[in-house]
Amino acid sequence: MYFIRRILLLVPLLLVISMIAFSLVRLAPGGPFDKERAPASPEIERNLKAKYHLDEPLWKQYGRWLSGVVQGDFGPSLKYRNHTVTDIIVQGLPVTITLGGLSFLFALGIGIPLGFWTAVNKGGVEDVAGSFIAILAVCVPALVVGPLLVMGLAVNWKIFPVALLLSPWHLILPIVTLGLYFAGRVARLTREGMLDTLDAGFITTARAKGLSETNVLLHHAFRIGILPVVSYSGPMLADLLTGSFVVENLFRIPGIGVFMVNSSLNRDYTMVVGLVVLYAVLLLVLNLLVDLAYGFLDRRVKFE
Repeated sequence: MYFIRRILLLVPLLLVISMIAFSLVRLAPGGPFDKERAPASPEIERNLKAKYHLDEPLWKQYGRWLSGVVQGDFGPSLKYRNHTVTDIIVQGLPVTITLGGLSFLFALGIGIPLGFWTAVNKGGVEDVAGSFIAILAVCVPALVVGPLLVMGLAVNWKIFPVALLLSPWHLILPIVTLGLYFAGRVARLTREGMLDTLDAGFITTARAKGLSETNVLLHHAFRIGILPVVSYSGPMLADLLTGSFVVENLFRIPGIGVFMVNSSLNRDYTMVVGLVVLYAVLLLVLNLLVDLAYGFLDRRVKFE
């Protein structure tokens, strides 16, 4: 019943999110036709607004947009005149999913072992070194990491190619740039979760029963200590899938992150609302999957 209620709640929640986004983007100063090369005359501007139904009351515009969404159409883009929002999402989303998904695996593959290693060696040199690396990864943004990697590994040493997606090698630098910050966050969460778990009573009991330290760490402590990372995985993956606009701009990758920024700057109303709804769907669905994972990892969690 718990998950059925959660699924049923998704529809009204998405409606509220779409209404807020639909209203706020139109309340912002400026309009979609303000940055044309030549200023449009009042008559041309009226015709453009009539063509895209922008001269109608807000409630009527929203109803028209919502009826299109039900049919799978987010409406035409006001900036890319020959494309619909759905077309752009369909073209760019697979690229962003590939980049975000691989960056997600990179963050988990680096962050979890690093956090586990620092927690097991608490207070030692390994803990200090690992914690320093994790904090450094969190503090240095992708806007700085990306150009450094490009200059060092692509331009000077010519180890990796840069820009576009012509081969799997072109993905390495973008994945490291995008996933490094999240790897640091995962490492910190893993360390804190493991330290809290290692102080728990059931770990002391397991050791008192004569279980080996490896068995205690991997089969008892790790399963509970990883729960903070599981909680963070849903929002992290949603961020990676929809918030990679800096990396996509830097490496000239044709994903949807670029459109999120450009549509906001150009007041492309339909594009902004479509991408906001897409982000909301990803975030809500991934958080639901996180709750499911909790039930498998921690038997103490009961859903009613």
